Amino acid sequence: MELEEERIKEEIRKRYGEIATFKGSCCGPSPSCCGAPMGSGGLGYSPGDLSSAPPESDLALGCGNPVALAHLEEGEVVVDLGSGGGLDCFLAAERVGEEGLVIGVDMTPEMISRARRTAEEYGFKNVEFRLEEIENLPVADGSADVIISNCVVNLSTRKQRVFEEAFRVLKPGGRLILSDVVLYEELPPEIRRDMELYTGCVAGASLLGDYLKMMEGAGFVDVKVVEEKPIPWDLLSPGSCCGDGEVDREVAAQIKALAASVTITARKPT
Repeated sequence: MELEEERIKEEIRKRYGEIATFKGSCCGPSPSCCGAPMGSGGLGYSPGDLSSAPPESDLALGCGNPVALAHLEEGEVVVDLGSGGGLDCFLAAERVGEEGLVIGVDMTPEMISRARRTAEEYGFKNVEFRLEEIENLPVADGSADVIISNCVVNLSTRKQRVFEEAFRVLKPGGRLILSDVVLYEELPPEIRRDMELYTGCVAGASLLGDYLKMMEGAGFVDVKVVEEKPIPWDLLSPGSCCGDGEVDREVAAQIKALAASVTITARKPT
């Protein structure tokens, strides 16, 4: 039996709400679910990237660095789907400058509160954080130059809707850059039903071919996989400090063989 959509949303909000409000340290600056617990340095971020962003924004929740491949320009409007602590938003804000705007969208109130506090504390005037689900973006039609997302779309039970919303929000010619977890082969049913693995960015992942077809079905063109790498072991390692349980080593190895972290680019036709 498939996991119910509302239960999934409830568990996602609970898990990421706990991460957003975490105060101590167990295996790094914060508990991690979709990335390395020692920070985002192993996910494609350069030391320069991480030193230019507020440290409070780096919750190590990604599986790539979409900003690095977005080729952002001054004055552009960027929307981040599932912005979390705001790391990618703050990096994008530096690139688009004072004339640009970055809008982070997240459905977890604690994440939004944390990101807003960080933006205020560090004086970011060109960043906004909006509370909403990425299936219903609180952004006007045709208003964004670029949409980014980092290890979030896999959490949605309505991925086609997410891509349709991204298409709606982009200007003609606008760019989409996503880092996410995808599958080479279907996961066993027992993994699909595991809520811990769902909120940990694995059990809800789609087959790569289906993922690309959904993007094309929403209207995107030039859909390309530009980066492909194994899932960080820390996402699955037994004894990790995020979540309530441990992932059996056999199960983790099985997932590693069937899944990958990819970055995909696409654009809306002009």
